[in-house]
Amino acid sequence: MPAPNAPGGRIPGPGYTKIQTRSMTYAVGFLLDQGLVFAADSRTNAGVDQVSVARKITRFEKPGERFMALLSSGNLAITQAVIRQLMEDLDSGGDGDLHAVPTMFAAARIVGAALRNVYEVDAEHLAEQGLEFNAAFIFGGQVEGGEARLFMIYSAGNFIEASVETPYLQIGEIKYGKPIIDRTITHSSTLQQAIKCALLSFDSTMRSNVSVGPPIDIIAYERDSLKSGLRVSLAEGDPYLGLIREYWGGALRQAFYDMPDPDWLKSP
Repeated sequence: MPAPNAPGGRIPGPGYTKIQTRSMTYAVGFLLDQGLVFAADSRTNAGVDQVSVARKITRFEKPGERFMALLSSGNLAITQAVIRQLMEDLDSGGDGDLHAVPTMFAAARIVGAALRNVYEVDAEHLAEQGLEFNAAFIFGGQVEGGEARLFMIYSAGNFIEASVETPYLQIGEIKYGKPIIDRTITHSSTLQQAIKCALLSFDSTMRSNVSVGPPIDIIAYERDSLKSGLRVSLAEGDPYLGLIREYWGGALRQAFYDMPDPDWLKSP
């Protein structure tokens, strides 16, 4: 009987690799004095010849009462199952209802529990197919009467929280975009500065990793507003993406040329 995961119904041979669609690309969240900034690309892939677009930011909000945003990375089937469970539990009044939860910490616990529920259903079957249970989330927002908070939730459903000392969290292909954030953003940075930094971080990542690409979705949340603020999606060929790539590349080259030589490199 043909193996269901083999292309064309062929039985997999020794060199056959099982592939599932991944959204392991890049997303970042900032926790600032002024509020929160979320940014994520939209590229998914199941191999170099199967690239598509899937949005990775999901909002849960009741304007005037609460605002929450969830950014996803990893196996797309897993992250979509978690999001679907959270959406179906909305307004149910049950333990998993993000519209009824009293604090952001409790909300993060709900997201972690949803991820563990998906693990219990799917992890064994994925392992049988030689596939890893791989998913991560950035989750942040504010509930009326509480503080704005930002969390990173791991595959096991546990999580860490951003702080004044560490005001940002990343998931996916983080290594290329991290240095610019480390050098520029603090907890006192403005929302506008964080948005520009996020886009520079994406530019560095896209230059070095083809699995990351537009559209880039951005949401800015102003502290205590209890509703989403700026929402923008920058598509392939967006003029501002081109502008910052040209400007930042030129500025880096000029800084490199202007850098003083050490004494031991100077000509005799």
